[in-house]
Amino acid sequence: MAETTAGLNIETRPEEYEELLEAKVSRVQELFADKGLRIPPVDAFQSERENFRTRAEFRIWHDGETSHYAMFDPKAPKKPVKIENFPMGSKRINDLMPLVLQEIMDKPFLRKGLFQANFLTTLSGDDLVTLIYHKKLAEEWTEAVEGMRQRLGVSIVGRSRSQKVLLDRDWVIEKLPVNGRQLIYKQMEGAFCQPNAGMCVKMLEWAIDVTTPVDGAPDHDLLELYCGNGNFTIALAHNFKRCLATEISKASVAAAEENCSANSVHNTVLVRMSSQDFTDALVNGTERFRLKEIDLKSYDFKTILVDPPRAGLDPATQELVSELFDNIVYISCSPDTLARDLEAICQTHRVEKFAVFDQFPYTPHLECGAYLVRK
Repeated sequence: MAETTAGLNIETRPEEYEELLEAKVSRVQELFADKGLRIPPVDAFQSERENFRTRAEFRIWHDGETSHYAMFDPKAPKKPVKIENFPMGSKRINDLMPLVLQEIMDKPFLRKGLFQANFLTTLSGDDLVTLIYHKKLAEEWTEAVEGMRQRLGVSIVGRSRSQKVLLDRDWVIEKLPVNGRQLIYKQMEGAFCQPNAGMCVKMLEWAIDVTTPVDGAPDHDLLELYCGNGNFTIALAHNFKRCLATEISKASVAAAEENCSANSVHNTVLVRMSSQDFTDALVNGTERFRLKEIDLKSYDFKTILVDPPRAGLDPATQELVSELFDNIVYISCSPDTLARDLEAICQTHRVEKFAVFDQFPYTPHLECGAYLVRK
C-alpha cells in the first residue's frame, strides 16, 4: 500500500517563499563569484506561491480494490508516496485529479494495467490527460474513455507499448499575455513545454526587453538554437529583421511552424537540425540537406539566443556564440553549466543583464537568463 508520508518535496510553504528564493539567488551569486565571473545586480522574478505548475505526472498505484496517485521519493525510489492533492499543481490539475481517479475506479477495464496519468493544463483552459498502460488498448477502452472525455471536458490520450490512441487530439492551445499581446502556442502531448506558465510569461517579457532595439527599429537578424515549439521565437521576432531558429525534435518544429502562423510571425525560418550540425554548416560551410534552400550568407546575424538542455552548450556551439555574435541571450535551467559556459564566453563578452526565474519554487532548481554583449 502506498505510504502517506515521505521525504518527497511537493508541499508549498508560502510563508517561507521569499527566504527560500533569496537563498537560491545567493547560491547563484556565490557560484559565479567563486569562478571569478562578474554579473550585474540580479533581477529575481518570483513565482506564484501555489498552483503554479501547469503539468504533472503521477504513477497510479493499485492497492486491492482501490487506486491512488503516487510519486516516489528519490531517497527511497521503491517506496510509493500516496498523493491526495498537489498544491504545486494548477487549480485545474487539482480539480481533475479526483474526477479522473473516480472514472478509473468506476470501470475495471480502465483501471486494469494503468500505471501512469499525466496532466497538461493551460492558462487558457484547454486541458489534456494522458493515461499510460501496461496492456494493449482495445475498442472497449476507447468507447469508455469517450464518455469520460465528454464528462470532464478534456482531451484524452491513451498510451501503451508501441500504441497511441487519440480520441480527438494530442495537443492543447495555450494563450499567454505578454506585454499587452496575447501569444498563442500549440503544446504537444509528450513534448517539452514550460511547466510554470506564469513564470514563462516573465521570461518572455525579460527576453523581449533585453533585445529591444535602442531606436525601436530592427537592424539585424536573430539566430535561435534549441527553439522548441517557438516559445521565445514568437515573442522576440518583432525585435529583429529576420529570425532563423533550429530545433531537433520533429514534433516541436511542426508545432513551432503552426505557432508562427497563429501569431502572424512571417519573418522567421525554422530548421529541423541539431545545434552541432547547424554550427558546422554556419562555421565550416558544410552542406546540409535541410539548409539547401536557405542562404545563410544573406543573414546579418548579430544576436543569438540559446536555451540548451541541462548539459549546457557543446564546445563547438560555445565557440560559435563567442566568435560570431555581438549579443548573446542565454537561457539556462542549470546555473552550474551556465557558469561553466560563461567562463569561456566571458573571454570575449561581458554580462550586461542577469535574471533568475523561479520556475520551481520550494526546490533547489533555478532558471537563469544572461544577456551578454561583446567587450
